[in-house]
Amino acid sequence: MAGRGVYGLAKVLEGIGLVVVLAGVLGSMSLGFREEGLASMAFEFRGLMIGGCLFLAGWLLERVAGRR
Repeated sequence: MAGRGVYGLAKVLEGIGLVVVLAGVLGSMSLGFREEGLASMAFEFRGLMIGGCLFLAGWLLERVAGRR
């Protein structure tokens, strides 16, 4: 039962990470359309870093649980 909880938590972290990356890219595009290039790059970088870290944490948690 505990293994299912860890697996579920890992999948939730991976999903949230992907959503954060998508939000970062969309926010970056929005700023880019308003000719705010540097702010756009900063927004995208933050989204990629935070989302990537969440996804990586979920992936590692899943590996430790032995599901892959």
